[in-house]
Amino acid sequence: MMTSDFLECPFPAPLALNIAADSPDRFVNRELSWLDFNGRVLEEAENPRVPLLERLRFLSISATNLDEFYTVRVAGLRELARAGNTTPALDGRPPTEQLHLIDEQARQLMARQQSVFDTLLSALAHEDIHLLNQTQLSKSDIKFLEAVFIEQVFPVLSPLAIDPAHPFPFLPNQGFALALELERVKDKRPLRALLPIPPQIARFIALPTQSGHRFLPLEDLLLLNVGRLFPGYKLKGHCSFRVLRDSDLELEEEAEDLVREFETALKRRRRGEVVRLKLSAGAPKSLRNVIMSELRVTDAETIEIKGLIGLTDLNALVVETRPDLLWPVFSSRVPERVQDHDGDMFSAIQQKDMLLHHPYETFDMVVRFLNQAARDPNVVAIKQTLYRTSRNSPIVAALCEAAEAGKSVTALVELKARFDEAANIRQSRRLERAGAHVVYGFVNYKTHAKISTVVRREGQKLVTYTHFGTGNYHPITARVYTDLSLFTSNAGLGRDATKVFNYLSGYAQPDGLENLAISPLDLKELLLSHIAAEAAHARAGKPAAIWAKMNALIEKDVIDALYAASQDGVKISLVIRGVCGLRPGIVGLSENIRVKSVVGRFLEHSRIVCFGNGHGLPHKKARVFMSSADWMGRNLKRRVETLIEITNATVKAQIVGQIMAANLHDVAQSWVMDGTGTYTRETAPEDRFTFNCHRFFMENPSLSGRGSAGAADVPQLTHTAE
Repeated sequence: MMTSDFLECPFPAPLALNIAADSPDRFVNRELSWLDFNGRVLEEAENPRVPLLERLRFLSISATNLDEFYTVRVAGLRELARAGNTTPALDGRPPTEQLHLIDEQARQLMARQQSVFDTLLSALAHEDIHLLNQTQLSKSDIKFLEAVFIEQVFPVLSPLAIDPAHPFPFLPNQGFALALELERVKDKRPLRALLPIPPQIARFIALPTQSGHRFLPLEDLLLLNVGRLFPGYKLKGHCSFRVLRDSDLELEEEAEDLVREFETALKRRRRGEVVRLKLSAGAPKSLRNVIMSELRVTDAETIEIKGLIGLTDLNALVVETRPDLLWPVFSSRVPERVQDHDGDMFSAIQQKDMLLHHPYETFDMVVRFLNQAARDPNVVAIKQTLYRTSRNSPIVAALCEAAEAGKSVTALVELKARFDEAANIRQSRRLERAGAHVVYGFVNYKTHAKISTVVRREGQKLVTYTHFGTGNYHPITARVYTDLSLFTSNAGLGRDATKVFNYLSGYAQPDGLENLAISPLDLKELLLSHIAAEAAHARAGKPAAIWAKMNALIEKDVIDALYAASQDGVKISLVIRGVCGLRPGIVGLSENIRVKSVVGRFLEHSRIVCFGNGHGLPHKKARVFMSSADWMGRNLKRRVETLIEITNATVKAQIVGQIMAANLHDVAQSWVMDGTGTYTRETAPEDRFTFNCHRFFMENPSLSGRGSAGAADVPQLTHTAE
């Protein structure tokens, strides 16, 4: 398993698709590529090798992903179409055509989600986990549920009549409700009513049982108790529905007070136009008409669901009491080098650069780095970017502690982190109260870079310790996102990081960066120059190769540069988890490019690029970089991002020989893309020998954090040539 044989394997046979280098057909549509990615997530819910409750979690994730896609991407396309905008996407399709294709593919995806849900329900029942309906309840169940309704549900509900005196109420984004047709018993007078379902109430009610688990959906509990909500009426018809609203934000570019502007914009988001109505199948026609009319949606924006509405909530059924149906417990490692230094992060970093691979190495080391800085009397200053973090963030707590202790603390808080804007506003207020300097960067650019610097007085000099990351400073998502954390006391990288912070707070463009490129200034240009250099090596007859790993690749100029390099003979291996606008393996265009997507237990999130530098890959003289940026227009031109060159030999070997090699070697969790944009799951002759990169990382420590234990016994899938 631990060989470099895979590097010699031929690329898939190229397809003769007759696509010209200047044709829009050379690009895959971004939105359709994203739907394909979410289909791969859903396929994990169908994968029998995945534990049953984890399959249920994957189904929930795919539903959540699709909701966000509609509230942001589809909402934006719809606005373009309504404004009469006919500007085509890279693949030549105008907004109206994209919306048509999205609707067609999304409906198929939602039907498949319900089919997977039915399959999982049967499998769960075999494991004594049951999701019941009203007809399956016993008398004792009904008695138990009566008490639950009266004590825990009834006080929170607000049943609403729908008539001229009671206008249709506003439902926020992701609002869920029951629509009811009622009849008064004494005179058969009709009544239409709406019952919004508050998100504060658990979606699934746990029923008492002597073994296993039994649940009832909340909407079934409400229907059982219609008589209590509307005394004197009987139920004649009903349906459930859920709304998705436009959740993109529009901001005044020259907002006088950026924080206040965002607080106002968040309120506007709740009232965005409905972009999708999900309605239970078989709804009474009159109720359906009223709902659609009041929400101002068309048939094209409405989808009938034959099954459970709100599959996003299924995560609540992932019970922790059945570990046999979950992934085996994995505890993130504390790097041996940190243990060698009794937990002292500064001493461990002083020894040499250290790269942690999360979640395999614990994110607690990042928290420890900042906690230690907050409490160390020799630390004089801390600077930190915050794009997304947890609600009760230990990172923010450490910064507050440092500020309260009199240290100079500067926090760059990004207010435009989609869906986390409100949380970031709260965190910025908290930091300001503690005495930290809070800055918000640029109005026109999001700050997506992940940087933390700690300035420490050591003897007669100041030493800067720097952390660069590929992922957010978020201890919760760090448990399931694979990301890289580089810790260094390299003076050049410390100077680079300080210049970036000065750029963010003072808008002065950094001069003379040593090992760092940033967007929107020079990151894209550096990438293009390295791709061009690799092509020049190929033309000169030298070994030429590019390995890259990221979440998305859709930037036009980068894709065209990769096509040109492929045509010159550069061997290009790409691991793109999600959206990919490049078509690999096409004769005359991209026959030397291979694209794969890895989807599994952990969410691949790290961004890496390696250039053979005239020596091919793997090689010790390769140029190796880690980045916060995907190769998308927004990341390369409309965000502040970092691209850090790795110069430490051990860290380079770890990235090339472990991380990239394992991702390229993976079969168990990989889909290979062809020139048509179709993904095919990789297969191996013997399932039990199928290589799984996540399992490899869980079982083997990282090279650069090895410490006194030594790196000689740490497996590498390939060793870099001299």
